[in-house]
Order: sequence, then C-alpha cells, then structure tokens
Amino acid sequence: MSTDDYIVIMSTVSGETEGQRIAEGLVNRGLAACINVVPGVTSYYKWQGKSEVGHELLMLIKTRASNYEKVRDAIKEVHSYEVPEIVALPIVNGDESYLKWIDESLGTEK
Repeated sequence: MSTDDYIVIMSTVSGETEGQRIAEGLVNRGLAACINVVPGVTSYYKWQGKSEVGHELLMLIKTRASNYEKVRDAIKEVHSYEVPEIVALPIVNGDESYLKWIDESLGTEK
C-alpha cells in the first residue's frame, strides 16, 4: 500500500463520549477528513481466555495511508481499552469528488 492511498481505519469504542472525543480530536488535528460513529454494534470476542460480548460503537475514519501511524497513536493515547481495535482497509475505488474532498480536508491536495 502506498502512503498516497486512501484508507478507512476502523476502531470500536465503549461509548458515545469516547467516540466523540476521539473523532473530534482526529478531525481537529487534520488527521481525518470524516469520521462516522455508528452505534449499536455487538462484538463477540475472547479476552484473557474468556468469551465476551460487548456493546460498542464503530468508528469509520477516512484518511490517507500516510496518516495511519499518527491516527493509531492518537487513538491509543486516549482510548479506554487496553488493546483497542485499530485496523485499516484500503479504499480501492471511490467517487472522484469525494476523494478530492478528503484531500482538501487533510490539506493534501494534488
């Protein structure tokens, strides 16, 4: 993946307040163009050898691959989880005007 690629970083949070704090911080620092905080996520996972069920919110963070490490570090600074989910997926195609808007929002216009 090139640092010029567009990505969506997914991260779950424990509640609305945490999601808002992380989203506003990333957008205000110019690390993300847009973040959707989606409520109503039920997560099934193993933690410390036990099966768990959690009710979370999913954050969809639109940015560039070149920002991944900064976004990851910013999330880890304030996240309440010991091991937060922070995974990036490439945007393999997108509306040209939307991708241009991402660049403008991030200050990475070509």
